[in-house]
Amino acid sequence: MAWHDGTVTAPLTPPDQPGPHDPWQAPPSGSHLAYASGSQDDDPDTATELRQAALVAVLVALAGIVLGLLWLWLAPRVPLVSDDTAVFLKNSEGEEAIGADGTFVLLALGFGALSAAAVFWRLRRGGVLVVVGLALGALAASLIAWRVGVWLGPSSDVVARAREAGRGVTFDAPLELHAVWAAVLAWPFAAMGIHLLLTAAFGPRDPEPEWAGFSGYYGGAVQGPLAGPGASGGPVEPSAGPAEASGSAGPAEPSGPAGPSGPGGPSSSAGGGGAG
Repeated sequence: MAWHDGTVTAPLTPPDQPGPHDPWQAPPSGSHLAYASGSQDDDPDTATELRQAALVAVLVALAGIVLGLLWLWLAPRVPLVSDDTAVFLKNSEGEEAIGADGTFVLLALGFGALSAAAVFWRLRRGGVLVVVGLALGALAASLIAWRVGVWLGPSSDVVARAREAGRGVTFDAPLELHAVWAAVLAWPFAAMGIHLLLTAAFGPRDPEPEWAGFSGYYGGAVQGPLAGPGASGGPVEPSAGPAEASGSAGPAEPSGPAGPSGPGGPSSSAGGGGAG
Protein backbone atom coordinates (compact mmCIF):
# COMPACT_ATOMS: atom_id res chain seq x y z
CA MET A 1 0.00 0.00 0.00
CA ALA A 2 1.12 3.55 -0.81
CA TRP A 3 1.96 6.21 1.74
CA HIS A 4 2.87 9.91 1.60
CA ASP A 5 4.04 12.61 3.98
CA GLY A 6 1.20 15.11 4.46
CA THR A 7 3.45 17.87 5.83
CA VAL A 8 5.38 18.37 2.61
CA THR A 9 4.06 21.38 0.61
CA ALA A 10 5.24 22.97 -2.60
CA PRO A 11 6.23 26.66 -2.58
CA LEU A 12 3.93 28.95 -4.55
CA THR A 13 6.75 31.11 -5.90
CA PRO A 14 10.37 30.12 -6.35
CA PRO A 15 12.74 32.08 -4.11
CA ASP A 16 14.57 33.60 -7.09
CA GLN A 17 11.39 34.79 -8.82
CA PRO A 18 10.55 38.53 -8.15
CA GLY A 19 7.06 39.34 -6.99
CA PRO A 20 4.54 41.16 -9.22
CA HIS A 21 4.91 44.45 -7.26
CA ASP A 22 8.70 44.50 -6.94
CA PRO A 23 9.72 48.19 -7.35
CA TRP A 24 13.16 47.19 -8.64
CA GLN A 25 11.77 45.01 -11.41
CA ALA A 26 12.62 46.22 -14.93
CA PRO A 27 9.67 47.72 -16.85
CA PRO A 28 8.12 45.62 -19.59
CA SER A 29 9.51 45.80 -23.09
CA GLY A 30 7.93 48.41 -25.31
CA SER A 31 7.00 50.77 -22.46
CA HIS A 32 8.03 54.42 -22.39
CA LEU A 33 7.73 57.43 -20.11
CA ALA A 34 4.45 59.28 -20.50
CA TYR A 35 3.82 62.77 -19.08
CA ALA A 36 0.58 64.47 -18.28
CA SER A 37 -1.15 66.04 -21.26
CA GLY A 38 -0.34 69.71 -21.77
CA SER A 39 2.69 69.79 -19.47
CA GLN A 40 5.20 69.85 -22.32
CA ASP A 41 3.20 72.10 -24.63
CA ASP A 42 3.15 74.98 -22.13
CA ASP A 43 6.95 75.23 -21.91
CA PRO A 44 8.36 77.85 -24.31
CA ASP A 45 11.11 77.01 -26.75
CA THR A 46 14.53 78.64 -26.79
CA ALA A 47 13.63 81.35 -29.31
CA THR A 48 10.59 82.36 -27.28
CA GLU A 49 12.66 82.44 -24.08
CA LEU A 50 15.23 84.68 -25.76
CA ARG A 51 12.56 87.14 -26.81
CA GLN A 52 11.02 87.11 -23.35
CA ALA A 53 14.41 87.59 -21.69
CA ALA A 54 15.25 90.55 -23.95
CA LEU A 55 11.87 92.15 -23.27
CA VAL A 56 12.28 91.69 -19.50
CA ALA A 57 15.79 93.16 -19.56
CA VAL A 58 14.68 96.24 -21.52
CA LEU A 59 11.60 96.96 -19.41
CA VAL A 60 13.44 96.50 -16.11
CA ALA A 61 16.30 98.70 -17.32
CA LEU A 62 13.85 101.48 -18.25
CA ALA A 63 12.45 101.32 -14.73
CA GLY A 64 15.84 102.58 -13.58
CA ILE A 65 14.85 106.04 -14.79
CA VAL A 66 12.03 106.09 -12.25
CA LEU A 67 14.41 104.98 -9.51
CA GLY A 68 16.83 107.76 -10.43
CA LEU A 69 14.08 110.40 -10.24
CA LEU A 70 12.87 109.11 -6.88
CA TRP A 71 16.40 109.05 -5.54
CA LEU A 72 16.92 112.64 -6.68
CA TRP A 73 13.70 113.67 -4.96
CA LEU A 74 14.06 111.75 -1.68
CA ALA A 75 17.79 111.75 -1.04
CA PRO A 76 18.92 114.23 1.65
CA ARG A 77 21.05 117.16 0.51
CA VAL A 78 24.54 117.81 1.85
CA PRO A 79 24.86 121.55 2.70
CA LEU A 80 28.12 123.34 1.79
CA VAL A 81 29.37 126.81 2.53
CA SER A 82 32.26 128.90 1.12
CA ASP A 83 34.41 131.67 2.56
CA ASP A 84 35.86 132.73 -0.81
CA THR A 85 38.99 130.69 -0.16
CA ALA A 86 37.65 127.16 0.41
CA VAL A 87 34.44 125.14 0.60
CA PHE A 88 33.41 123.49 3.86
CA LEU A 89 30.63 121.29 5.17
CA LYS A 90 28.11 123.42 6.95
CA ASN A 91 27.49 120.61 9.43
CA SER A 92 30.60 118.50 9.80
CA GLU A 93 28.76 115.93 11.93
CA GLY A 94 25.80 115.53 9.60
CA GLU A 95 24.75 112.20 8.12
CA GLU A 96 23.32 113.48 4.85
CA ALA A 97 26.13 111.92 2.80
CA ILE A 98 25.47 108.37 4.02
CA GLY A 99 21.74 109.09 3.84
CA ALA A 100 21.96 109.39 0.06
CA ASP A 101 23.44 105.89 -0.17
CA GLY A 102 20.83 104.48 2.19
CA THR A 103 17.97 106.03 0.24
CA PHE A 104 19.26 104.55 -3.01
CA VAL A 105 19.64 101.08 -1.49
CA LEU A 106 16.17 101.07 0.05
CA LEU A 107 14.56 102.19 -3.20
CA ALA A 108 16.56 99.60 -5.15
CA LEU A 109 15.42 96.80 -2.83
CA GLY A 110 11.80 97.82 -3.30
CA PHE A 111 12.14 98.01 -7.08
CA GLY A 112 13.85 94.62 -7.08
CA ALA A 113 10.96 93.01 -5.23
CA LEU A 114 8.38 94.63 -7.54
CA SER A 115 10.20 93.66 -10.72
CA ALA A 116 10.66 90.05 -9.57
CA ALA A 117 6.97 89.76 -8.67
CA ALA A 118 5.92 91.23 -12.02
CA VAL A 119 8.16 88.89 -14.01
CA PHE A 120 6.98 85.86 -12.05
CA TRP A 121 3.33 86.84 -12.48
CA ARG A 122 3.60 87.32 -16.24
CA LEU A 123 6.16 84.62 -17.08
CA ARG A 124 5.68 81.95 -14.46
CA ARG A 125 6.82 79.20 -16.82
CA GLY A 126 9.83 81.16 -18.05
CA GLY A 127 13.11 79.35 -18.03
CA VAL A 128 16.63 80.26 -17.03
CA LEU A 129 16.98 82.83 -19.80
CA VAL A 130 14.15 84.90 -18.36
CA VAL A 131 15.84 84.93 -14.96
CA VAL A 132 19.13 85.97 -16.59
CA GLY A 133 17.30 88.76 -18.39
CA LEU A 134 15.84 89.92 -15.09
CA ALA A 135 19.27 90.00 -13.44
CA LEU A 136 20.93 91.89 -16.32
CA GLY A 137 18.04 94.34 -16.56
CA ALA A 138 18.18 95.01 -12.81
CA LEU A 139 21.92 95.69 -12.99
CA ALA A 140 21.45 98.05 -15.92
CA ALA A 141 18.56 99.77 -14.13
CA SER A 142 20.71 100.46 -11.08
CA LEU A 143 23.44 101.99 -13.22
CA ILE A 144 20.91 104.11 -15.11
CA ALA A 145 19.30 105.29 -11.87
CA TRP A 146 22.68 106.27 -10.46
CA ARG A 147 23.63 108.27 -13.54
CA VAL A 148 20.19 109.91 -13.82
CA GLY A 149 20.40 111.12 -10.24
CA VAL A 150 23.90 112.49 -10.76
CA TRP A 151 23.07 114.17 -14.08
CA LEU A 152 19.86 115.82 -12.89
CA GLY A 153 21.19 116.68 -9.44
CA PRO A 154 23.36 119.60 -8.39
CA SER A 155 26.39 120.30 -10.53
CA SER A 156 29.63 118.56 -9.68
CA ASP A 157 31.61 121.79 -10.22
CA VAL A 158 31.68 122.86 -6.58
CA VAL A 159 34.07 125.80 -7.13
CA ALA A 160 31.87 127.42 -9.76
CA ARG A 161 28.79 127.00 -7.64
CA ALA A 162 30.57 128.48 -4.61
CA ARG A 163 31.47 131.55 -6.64
CA GLU A 164 27.88 131.87 -7.83
CA ALA A 165 26.50 131.50 -4.32
CA GLY A 166 28.93 133.94 -2.72
CA ARG A 167 30.63 134.03 0.64
CA GLY A 168 28.72 132.47 3.53
CA VAL A 169 25.80 131.29 1.37
CA THR A 170 24.76 127.66 1.75
CA PHE A 171 24.39 125.54 -1.39
CA ASP A 172 23.89 121.79 -2.04
CA ALA A 173 26.70 119.36 -2.71
CA PRO A 174 26.54 117.09 -5.77
CA LEU A 175 24.41 113.97 -5.40
CA GLU A 176 26.67 110.94 -5.42
CA LEU A 177 27.10 107.39 -4.15
CA HIS A 178 30.01 106.58 -1.88
CA ALA A 179 29.54 102.79 -1.84
CA VAL A 180 28.79 102.49 -5.54
CA TRP A 181 28.89 98.73 -6.11
CA ALA A 182 27.08 97.87 -2.90
CA ALA A 183 24.25 100.19 -3.87
CA VAL A 184 24.18 99.15 -7.53
CA LEU A 185 23.96 95.42 -6.73
CA ALA A 186 21.03 95.85 -4.34
CA TRP A 187 18.41 95.69 -7.10
CA PRO A 188 19.77 92.52 -8.82
CA PHE A 189 20.19 90.64 -5.54
CA ALA A 190 16.70 91.60 -4.35
CA ALA A 191 15.16 90.57 -7.68
CA MET A 192 16.92 87.20 -7.70
CA GLY A 193 16.01 86.43 -4.10
CA ILE A 194 12.34 87.34 -4.42
CA HIS A 195 11.98 85.49 -7.72
CA LEU A 196 13.57 82.38 -6.20
CA LEU A 197 11.20 82.46 -3.24
CA LEU A 198 8.15 82.92 -5.45
CA THR A 199 9.23 80.07 -7.72
CA ALA A 200 9.79 77.75 -4.76
CA ALA A 201 6.43 78.61 -3.21
CA PHE A 202 4.11 79.04 -6.19
CA GLY A 203 6.04 77.82 -9.23
CA PRO A 204 4.75 75.04 -11.49
CA ARG A 205 5.67 71.50 -10.54
CA ASP A 206 6.96 68.89 -12.98
CA PRO A 207 4.50 66.00 -13.41
CA GLU A 208 5.43 62.54 -12.20
CA PRO A 209 6.31 60.30 -15.19
CA GLU A 210 4.33 57.11 -15.73
CA TRP A 211 5.21 54.01 -17.70
CA ALA A 212 2.81 53.91 -20.63
CA GLY A 213 1.08 50.55 -20.82
CA PHE A 214 2.17 49.68 -17.31
CA SER A 215 0.00 51.93 -15.17
CA GLY A 216 -1.21 49.02 -13.07
CA TYR A 217 2.29 48.04 -12.02
CA TYR A 218 1.97 49.38 -8.50
CA GLY A 219 -1.76 49.11 -8.02
CA GLY A 220 -4.74 47.10 -9.14
CA ALA A 221 -5.01 43.48 -10.09
CA VAL A 222 -2.03 41.81 -11.69
CA GLN A 223 -2.70 40.96 -15.31
CA GLY A 224 -1.62 37.60 -16.57
CA PRO A 225 -0.56 34.42 -14.76
CA LEU A 226 2.24 34.48 -12.26
CA ALA A 227 5.38 32.51 -12.92
CA GLY A 228 6.15 29.46 -10.85
CA PRO A 229 4.28 26.38 -9.67
CA GLY A 230 0.57 26.82 -9.27
CA ALA A 231 0.48 29.83 -11.61
CA SER A 232 -2.23 28.26 -13.81
CA GLY A 233 -4.82 28.69 -11.05
CA GLY A 234 -5.35 25.02 -10.32
CA PRO A 235 -4.95 23.45 -6.92
CA VAL A 236 -1.44 22.84 -5.78
CA GLU A 237 -0.73 19.16 -5.37
CA PRO A 238 1.62 17.97 -2.65
CA SER A 239 4.94 16.66 -3.73
CA ALA A 240 5.64 13.00 -3.83
CA GLY A 241 6.84 11.25 -0.67
CA PRO A 242 10.14 9.48 -0.27
CA ALA A 243 8.73 6.15 -1.26
CA GLU A 244 6.89 7.47 -4.32
CA ALA A 245 9.95 9.45 -5.39
CA SER A 246 11.99 6.25 -5.39
CA GLY A 247 9.47 4.54 -7.67
CA SER A 248 7.99 1.98 -5.18
CA ALA A 249 4.33 2.11 -4.26
CA GLY A 250 4.86 0.38 -0.92
CA PRO A 251 6.78 -2.33 0.87
CA ALA A 252 7.90 -5.14 -1.40
CA GLU A 253 5.84 -8.37 -0.93
CA PRO A 254 7.62 -11.76 -1.04
CA SER A 255 6.79 -13.84 -4.12
CA GLY A 256 7.51 -17.19 -2.41
CA PRO A 257 10.13 -19.11 -0.58
CA ALA A 258 13.45 -18.63 -2.16
CA GLY A 259 15.32 -21.82 -2.91
CA PRO A 260 18.89 -22.39 -2.02
CA SER A 261 21.32 -20.99 -4.48
CA GLY A 262 23.74 -23.60 -5.63
CA PRO A 263 23.63 -27.02 -7.11
CA GLY A 264 20.36 -27.86 -5.32
CA GLY A 265 18.64 -24.69 -6.34
CA PRO A 266 15.67 -24.27 -8.63
CA SER A 267 17.75 -24.84 -11.70
CA SER A 268 18.91 -28.25 -10.33
CA SER A 269 15.38 -29.20 -9.32
CA ALA A 270 14.13 -28.32 -12.73
CA GLY A 271 16.82 -30.48 -14.17
CA GLY A 272 16.01 -33.32 -11.81
CA GLY A 273 12.31 -33.06 -12.57
CA GLY A 274 13.08 -33.23 -16.18
CA ALA A 275 15.20 -36.22 -15.61
CA GLY A 276 12.48 -37.94 -13.72
